Amino acid sequence: MDAVSLIALSMGIAWASGINLYAAVFMLGYLANTGHMVLPADMLVLSDPLVMMAAAVMYCVEFFADKVPGVDTGWDTIHTFIRIPAGAVLAASAVGAISPAAELAAGLLGGTLAAGSHATKAGSRLLINTSPEPFSNWAASIGEDLLVIGGLWLALNHPIGFLMLLVLFIALMIWLLPRLWRLIKLVLRQIGSLLGWCEAPLKPDKVVDKPTDSTTQLSKTD
Repeated sequence: MDAVSLIALSMGIAWASGINLYAAVFMLGYLANTGHMVLPADMLVLSDPLVMMAAAVMYCVEFFADKVPGVDTGWDTIHTFIRIPAGAVLAASAVGAISPAAELAAGLLGGTLAAGSHATKAGSRLLINTSPEPFSNWAASIGEDLLVIGGLWLALNHPIGFLMLLVLFIALMIWLLPRLWRLIKLVLRQIGSLLGWCEAPLKPDKVVDKPTDSTTQLSKTD
């Protein structure tokens, strides 16, 4: 692989790991075993049948867990401690043969990218869970699986195009995450108010401005 292809593979597997780690691992192992790609030396373990079998089993578990409102959020919470380290390790493995410095840099960037894509997925799914119907969860879950498969295919076959789209995704992620966090805090506060744990957030039309000093003085003179 040339340098651009290695960068695309490294960042692609890190990005995909934050969304669906098991689908990404199984896809790379399958492509390597069928001769559609040549994995870097440090990633050859992904083509081992035992690794592929474990990834396939866990993908099947995630496929169903990811479709159930509430269960998907619990699954994402647990996988905060799995997807991000795995993304860092896989990104470093993709460029490990170049130099230790490149391996460390790829690990740092890959871990950060995996954390960002994981946070975007988990935050979006938490907000989707506020809807009582399950169809939006199914659509989001299937869309994420297709996004991972399509993104990795693009990274392997059109690395420059993938890197351009990845830059756009990072820009969107930077814009979206603070807004997701504000919405999540609002939802959690509303839930807490229903349970009596905190006060309900004030609606904009119910917020009363405090009188200024000049207004207070005029009212006293009247």
